[in-house]
Order: sequence, then C-alpha cells, then structure tokens
Amino acid sequence: MSKKDKIKSNKLNLVSDNLKSLSKKELLHRAKKFSEEYCVGDDKDFTLKDKPTSYFGNESKSAIKETLQMGVKALAAMQDILYAQDKWSVLIIFQAMDAAGKDGAIKHVMSGINPQGCQVSSFKGPSSEELDHDYLWRCQKHLPERGRIGIFNRSYYEEVLVVRVHEQILKGQKIPEKLITEDIWDQRFQDIRNFEKYLNRNGTVVIKFFLNLSKEEQKKRFIERVDNPDKNWKFSAADAKERGYWNDYMFAYEELIKNTSTKKSPWYVIPADNKYYARIAIASAIIHALDEMDLEYPKVSAEKIAELNAVKQALLDEK
Repeated sequence: MSKKDKIKSNKLNLVSDNLKSLSKKELLHRAKKFSEEYCVGDDKDFTLKDKPTSYFGNESKSAIKETLQMGVKALAAMQDILYAQDKWSVLIIFQAMDAAGKDGAIKHVMSGINPQGCQVSSFKGPSSEELDHDYLWRCQKHLPERGRIGIFNRSYYEEVLVVRVHEQILKGQKIPEKLITEDIWDQRFQDIRNFEKYLNRNGTVVIKFFLNLSKEEQKKRFIERVDNPDKNWKFSAADAKERGYWNDYMFAYEELIKNTSTKKSPWYVIPADNKYYARIAIASAIIHALDEMDLEYPKVSAEKIAELNAVKQALLDEK
C-alpha cells in the first residue's frame, strides 16, 4: 500500500490516553486541528488521488471507540444549546460510493443527539412528481429548521454524480433540450454554490462529507454482505455493476468537490477504510463547526428570574 493510502499514527492527536484530563477548550482545539487535515476549503488545486483512504495507527480499538464516545457526548451537549438558542441550523451532507459507511457514520456519530433536534433524509432516484420540478426542489423540502441538525444521506449532489456518470438519466429529466449543453455541469456547480451561499447567509451552516473508500475495501465489504445473511438486504447486483464505473465516479467526485467546496460550506474528504477512524474525523468536523457558531443558552431577563424564584418558593411552601 502506498504512502498516500496511509495516515501516520502521530497525526491522530485526538486519540490518546489523556483526553479525559483535557479542558473543554483544549478538546475543541484538538477537534479543530484534527478535522482541518481533511477539510478541502476553497482549494481549487484539489485532486482526489492525493487523499488517503486508510488509517494505520498504533491506537487500540478500545481507545478509538472511547474517543468516539467522547465526541458523541460533546456533540450532544452542543446540539442541546443549538436547539435552545433557535437561531442557527446545520445541514450535514454525506456522499460516498456504496458500502463506504454513510449509514453507520450517521448511526454512531449522531447516537447521542436528541431526536427532537435532528432529522435524517435519504434521497434515491427522483419520483415522477420530483422530476416535474427543478433538481433542488426535493431537497429544499427537507432543510432543517432553526435550532435543528439536518442530515442528507445523499443529496442534490447526485445530480452532478450519477447523472453525470450515466448521462441517459439527464435526458429523462424533462429538461428542455436546448438547456442540455456541454456547460451544464459547470452551471450546476454554480447553482449549488449559490444555493449553499444563500443557506449560509440565512443561518444554515452546510458541512459536506465524502467518505473516501478504496475500491479494494469496497470489494471486501460487498463480499461480507453476500456472506452474512443479516446483511444480504443491503446488497444488490446493481451495486456491483456500478463498480464498473469506478473511475468515472472518482472523476465526478473530484470535479464536484473542487468546484463546490468553499470556506463557509467545505467538503471534508474522510479516509473511510477504517470505519471507527472515519467516525471520529466526522464528529471532530461537526464539533468544530458548532464551536464556530459561538452557541450559548438564551439569556433570561431579571423579571423572568424573579418569576422563576417566586414559583420555586411557592413549591417549597406547599404542604
């Protein structure tokens, strides 16, 4: 395995035996530094082949799991403030090849989140009703309210991924023929950048994750799904067929990340061959984004405090 496919263990400074002794400020700083390694930002020279798919370190599985649990706990506490403040919202987008671990990442990273403040939306092939609208319409209906975290398991980015790899899909989308030109992908990148800028200007922070899975690891996971009866439902022949378009998908992912990653709505390219490591990286990036919002519980007026104290005293005086 090449050096590009590996991450040196000394880079994983978030996983250590002394995390519990760190202050909240120090933990947030580590989460920021750790997640920055995978943040594309507005790098217009981005290339996917330079990004690792694997992590091989000396940390024990138990240490990595413990670190993840600390991240889950920190996320839960910050989400509680986000919900109470009711001003910002967060949109988290997951994109990846099949078997990269999107479902597992959502399940484990968000496991401590209050369900009242979180919603998950999955997007498969568009319905006939959705095809009668623009391609952003079906996703706009599921945007998170203020105070909430919205998670898109796949998203409007499918329109510059699978639709680009299989251009016959584009021809079936009822778009006027004169609008389907060689510039359509650049136009869609521009539309998406503007859409996400609009969301950001209205208080929705957009964080995007590409789970960077190697072709070899996908093959291994596909075989596991076939061999394990409890996972047969997760696998179809169509999943294996798409492997034949691997290079086309990698080109499409590289193009969309390079053209839609910005400082305010960044893409994170996460090494996905190690599921637990990927989940820590994802949690760190979300924690960092929430920390940047300067969240705080709503301030209570002096009159309200006096009212609360009066209610408390009345309760204490009950016989």
